[in-house]
Amino acid sequence: MLKKYKHIIWDWNGTLLDDTDFCVNIMNGMLTRRKKKSISVDYYKNIFTFPVRTYYEKVGLPVDDEQFVLLSKEFIYEYELNKLNCRLFDGVEEVLQSIASIGVSQSILSAYSQNTLYEIVSHFNLTKYFNGIKGLDNIYAGSKVEIGKQWIKELGLIKSEVILIGDTLHDKEVADKIGADCVLIANGHQDKSVLQTAGVQILDSLSELKLLGSF
Repeated sequence: MLKKYKHIIWDWNGTLLDDTDFCVNIMNGMLTRRKKKSISVDYYKNIFTFPVRTYYEKVGLPVDDEQFVLLSKEFIYEYELNKLNCRLFDGVEEVLQSIASIGVSQSILSAYSQNTLYEIVSHFNLTKYFNGIKGLDNIYAGSKVEIGKQWIKELGLIKSEVILIGDTLHDKEVADKIGADCVLIANGHQDKSVLQTAGVQILDSLSELKLLGSF
């Protein structure tokens, strides 16, 4: 399946980087400091969404403009402090190498801030696999649609030539908006039952891509 494409766009958080538990722990610290009930990983995966402002509201945090800015800064401060303690999903580099070996180019499209995205991808020594690493210009984890549209124009490819691989319904939304096919992996930030509403192929893990890739 993957060999028919000229380019693969990867999501980063929850797709290549295994940071779901890490994000839940940060949120629970924020909730505890506000004397609110903590959440489980399972609950998180069923309510997490983009933009994250909606997710914050679901866990009972104030989301007026001023409070949302403060919450975003608090979350990102905690994330950046310990982000290098996260790990890649098993088999990430093997999959990236295999895709590169069949002549398919790759990039990252993330709701993560651009500067810190490039830093963490470099930390894992993965930049060599990507001809583009595209993040947002802010810390508020909003929509990736606009940078996705710009990136697809730069690539100069059409729908049948590009596939986006992610872990959330927003990745399917982005794929639809930029004219790419989509596969979702159900071991990231949203539960498989949530992803199944997208109407695309759902994989349980990154390793299953080998079955699609013929490599």
